[in-house]
Amino acid sequence: MSQITTHVLDAAVGGPARGVGVALTAAGGVEIASGVTDEAGRISDLGPDRLEEGEYRLTFATGKYFARTGRATFYPVVSIDFSVADDGQHYHVPLLLSPFAYSTYRGN
Repeated sequence: MSQITTHVLDAAVGGPARGVGVALTAAGGVEIASGVTDEAGRISDLGPDRLEEGEYRLTFATGKYFARTGRATFYPVVSIDFSVADDGQHYHVPLLLSPFAYSTYRGN
């Protein structure tokens, strides 16, 4: 399993957001990895096994997801900045999504 994982839930339909593109970038915008959420709305292999301590960003292509499902959205992209403070820990960064709101938290 990668050190960074994510899970996207579509709160408006009460289920996983399938097929959402996600990019992991380091400070300065250098892309480290990218992936697409699976049938369960998860990406468990995003990025390397270990990242150095520092600042990172997950960028979710939410506009493309909503367009594909025939819905309008206020957020064409959701970006979540976070810090890796311990390169030995796993970081799960989930996204709870609807067309006009989103939230996140540090998962496990």
